Parts: sequence; structure tokens; C-alpha cells
Amino acid sequence: MVFLVRGKLKITFNSPAVLIFVFICLAATGLNYLTSGKSNEILFMTYHSSLKNPMTYLRFFTHVFGHSGWAHFIGNASYLLLLGPMLEEKHGSVKILEIMVITALVTGLVHYIFFWNVALCGASGVVFAFILLTSFTGFRAGEIPITFLLVALIFIGQQIYEGITIQDNISNTAHIVGGVVGAVIGYRLNRKP
Repeated sequence: MVFLVRGKLKITFNSPAVLIFVFICLAATGLNYLTSGKSNEILFMTYHSSLKNPMTYLRFFTHVFGHSGWAHFIGNASYLLLLGPMLEEKHGSVKILEIMVITALVTGLVHYIFFWNVALCGASGVVFAFILLTSFTGFRAGEIPITFLLVALIFIGQQIYEGITIQDNISNTAHIVGGVVGAVIGYRLNRKP
């Protein structure tokens, strides 16, 4: 965070998990640019490669760092930097890191199993997990917050609609799966006072 204290600018390093994640994404996107896409193909993209290849298992996790270009990175980084610090302050760095790892693994596996002919890269699944997780901030035991219902309807509904009607290179499934992961974790984290 940036503060003005006694006329001096003070910068604090909050949200270490989110900031480190975004910086790794930035480095991976830069590397992708410098290698003309080769680094994404090798390290930061999950696709239906052989299960005998150890890189296949690594890419189930690392695909969230790679991005197809600067616009893709900036869109995801903006959401991560907007929502991440609030979530990390509430749940802690370790829990946010766990959420990112779980989301990466689940979206990577679902994509690998069901969409074997298409590659997946980017942090959009994590972004959608954060969006749905954020909707639980006002959650009280025994209640389902209206914010969750509205966010789920708007964001997940849009992904379902676009997945059915639009043919593009966007993995709506990763968005939906990430949102489901965020919703499940959000409910579990917040059900106890």
C-alpha cells in the first residue's frame, strides 16, 4: 500500500502471495514475448501431452502464470491486484496461496481431461475463484449472501452463455471451474464465525 505519512510517501509490501503471483505472471508473459511463444508451450500451458512426460504434471500448476499476450496479462493482473489484497488480508497469505494452487490444479485437470485438443494458459481461473470468494465477504453462518447469488448469476452465467454462443480462444470452462472452486472455498472458509 502507498501512504502519505507526515508529508513523506510510505510504501508497504502487503499481500505478498498475490504480488509474487502477479510478478511471476509478468515474468512469464515477458519470457513468452521474448521466446515467441515457446516458453508458454514448454512451461506455462497445459495441453494433452503424454502422462509419461513429467512436464505434463508441472503444467497442471504452471499454466496460470503464462498469458497469451500483454492484454491478457493486464486484464487478469488488474482483477488479481484489485481483489487479492482484500482476500489476503482476510484469509492470510498461506490460504490465498492454497486457493491459487487448488484452482490451478483443478482447472488444469478439467481442461486436460475434457478439452484435450485445446491448450490452456492464464490466470483467469484464479481470477474467477477470487471473484466468487470475494462475494462471501459478508457471509454469516446459515445464510447465503445475495452478493454471492448475483455474482454467480452474472459472472458464471456470462461464461456459460459465451461458451455456448461464441467461438474464440477463451476457456470459459476454466472461468466456470475457477468460480466453482472460489464458491466452494468461500462457503467453507466463512461458514464458521
